[in-house]
Amino acid sequence: MQDKDLNVIIATDCGSTTTKAILIEKKGDTYRQTFRGEAPTTVEAPFEDVTRGVLNAITEVEELSGRKILENEKVITPNNGNTGVDVYVSTSSAGGGLQMMVAGAVKAMTGESAQRCALGAGAIVMDVLASNDGRADHEKIERIRQLRPDMILLSGGTDGGTVNHVVELANFIKAADPKPRLGASYKLPVIYAGNNKAHPQINEILGSRTALIITENLRPILERENLMPARHKIHDIFLEHVMQQAPGYPKLMKMVGAPIMPTPAAVGLMTEKFARANNYNVLAVDIGGATTDVFSVFSEIFNRTVSANLGMSYSVSNVMAEAGVPNIMRWLPFRIEEQEVRNRLKNKMIRPTTIPQTQEDLQVEHAVAREALRLALDQHKALAVGLKGVQQERSISDAFEQTASGQSLINMMNLNYVIGSGGILAHSPRRIQSALMMIDSYQLEGVTMLAVDSIFMMPHLGVLAQINEKASLDVFYNDCLIKLGTNISPKGLAKEGEKILEWEIKAASGSQSGELRFGEIFSVPLKDDKAEIILKPAKGFDVGAGKGAKHEAKIQGGTVGVIFDGRGRPLELPKAENKRVECLEKWYKKLDMYP
Repeated sequence: MQDKDLNVIIATDCGSTTTKAILIEKKGDTYRQTFRGEAPTTVEAPFEDVTRGVLNAITEVEELSGRKILENEKVITPNNGNTGVDVYVSTSSAGGGLQMMVAGAVKAMTGESAQRCALGAGAIVMDVLASNDGRADHEKIERIRQLRPDMILLSGGTDGGTVNHVVELANFIKAADPKPRLGASYKLPVIYAGNNKAHPQINEILGSRTALIITENLRPILERENLMPARHKIHDIFLEHVMQQAPGYPKLMKMVGAPIMPTPAAVGLMTEKFARANNYNVLAVDIGGATTDVFSVFSEIFNRTVSANLGMSYSVSNVMAEAGVPNIMRWLPFRIEEQEVRNRLKNKMIRPTTIPQTQEDLQVEHAVAREALRLALDQHKALAVGLKGVQQERSISDAFEQTASGQSLINMMNLNYVIGSGGILAHSPRRIQSALMMIDSYQLEGVTMLAVDSIFMMPHLGVLAQINEKASLDVFYNDCLIKLGTNISPKGLAKEGEKILEWEIKAASGSQSGELRFGEIFSVPLKDDKAEIILKPAKGFDVGAGKGAKHEAKIQGGTVGVIFDGRGRPLELPKAENKRVECLEKWYKKLDMYP
């Protein structure tokens, strides 16, 4: 399908609770999102047919737009005047998304490569098996049997190396004889992406018992990761096997004009396209009720992690357990008993759909979000690393190339852009609240632009990017991203009140300048989409060009403008409660955070 043929597009995202539809139309040279509709997802009884929810959501778009899109439950194509659309695309995470188990010979090497491969394909990784994971053989077999994943990714060994470990893992899978989660009548898909020398043995052990697919090795040599072939296979199987078993999906697959993608894979693809189009290092987060997904593109390397136990409603107790109540309480600008915080959060878990009714409730929710975001980023940093097991000689060039083995690729000073999505970030009453949650939890350094996804449109645009990149990027810039502005955080510590930075902003609407003192935070209005900033940090402070070095950067304005954060990095809140509450009150007031 040629790009020029696409003038009207309808896209849906079938989530676990809601199916969201958006209409995209070409206006002049630019694509814009014009109407949207949503309806409850219908995978469960009584309907057990995902297309009902899809048709309901599209019907709402029809009513709002006045365009006739459906005829007898079919999407009319191509568009003609006020009837039909040129293409229909969809993503899905309904029915629990794509659940996988991965196995690798050595946990820290092929095990991690396999995990990165599966996560990047949009899967939830239920467990990582490895020869050296410390479990007894019978425990591994029992674990495979219990989990009932949608598919298993098996890897291990470099090409031509020893085959013992992968053969042993294959025997465990055979002994467990696992049944897939959906459709017990068919064989469980197993993707083998390990040592090519083991192909005959793997085929012999698993060929007749499972739906075995053999593809290129994830780690053909120790120094190189080759994740794409296996990732493509995961997508193919997701469509052929997993989707075919889910209620109503075979019907949906006949309706679409491009392959259905798992929702997280589509968000990942959109993050990658945006990073590449602008040559940015990007961090995107989607914080939901049960899970938090983190996506990053650093030096063109894409990573995704799922923190399956960190969320704002169903998983709020896990956030409390992992972060500890004192860590949540440190963000509250008022005095409160620890037990009171526990009770409030437990109530949220029991009634996940409640919305904060008082300002205090909202502040408690924002405090939890900061900790969930912080913990999810920590988990992401641990997986988004250079390759482990690779010996490297240190040379001067290594100082510039941060890809040494086992070192995280995520470097806050090199981060250009942060995108937040998910209810708490997209729908906070004031945009400054979302901005400060991201600044606090990620401890942003240097110059970082901030935005939120207005209505969680990234999945629709990611699946659209497969067939028309211009359309997806146009809508992404114009309708999806709400630009918050830019954050400036000098890295370093000083005495309160000391001058740490002189700044000047040059924009089409005029120039402004000033200084930043240690311990203060404020924002400067800037509506321009593009501007230049000149930063002169004090000795010992770094804003991106090294300690004390002048730095010039391109920035964007937005609803909150430019935030200057002089609270120091690492950000240490005062230990004494009175002083801490006083500091938070002062900062929140300065930024006009709450009424």
